Amino acid sequence: MSSRAEQKLRTRRALMDAALSQLSADRGFGSLSLREVAREAGIAPTSFYRHFSELDELGLALVDEGGVALRQLMRHARKRIARDGSAISTSVETFMEYLGNNANLFRLMLRERTGVSKPFRTAIKAEIDHFATELADDLHRFAEEQGKPLSDSRLVAEAMVTLVFNQGAEALDAAPKEREDLKVKLKTELRMILMGAQSMARRTTRG
Repeated sequence: MSSRAEQKLRTRRALMDAALSQLSADRGFGSLSLREVAREAGIAPTSFYRHFSELDELGLALVDEGGVALRQLMRHARKRIARDGSAISTSVETFMEYLGNNANLFRLMLRERTGVSKPFRTAIKAEIDHFATELADDLHRFAEEQGKPLSDSRLVAEAMVTLVFNQGAEALDAAPKEREDLKVKLKTELRMILMGAQSMARRTTRG
């Protein structure tokens, strides 16, 4: 890669980091301005357009990055599950690690998931659907390996993802003790969903 291309990538990264750094519990992406993001990144506002056509395009790039990072981390969790066993406990711990390292990315996805921008809603829905699909495949495989079929692995996955996102929203600004309590609660609720789906499958089998 040429030095010019490398510099362009670094500046693009700086703009994305600048936008992320300005998000908080009290400030959403919609309140950011192109000028302040450019200033934070150390470039002139006019130079912004060499990297993104508008601020929303930068936001969509962040949504994509957040979804990819979460899926990659959960793929890593599968290796930990294979080694350590407990799927739910390992998955929750991994998700909380993601939350700790990507708090503002998760804030962005949470807020814009139901925001006014249709492109944002569509992009975030696609990321959540990707995540749910991979989780459904994992659940189906684990169920077959353990001989404990589920009534509908896709519905189970969607219920779990919804629950995880909701609890993640609570955990974002929670104190350490509160976050630990939320992890325990989340693990219990996920096990309830899983056991319910297993029970429904047994009833269906018995007719």
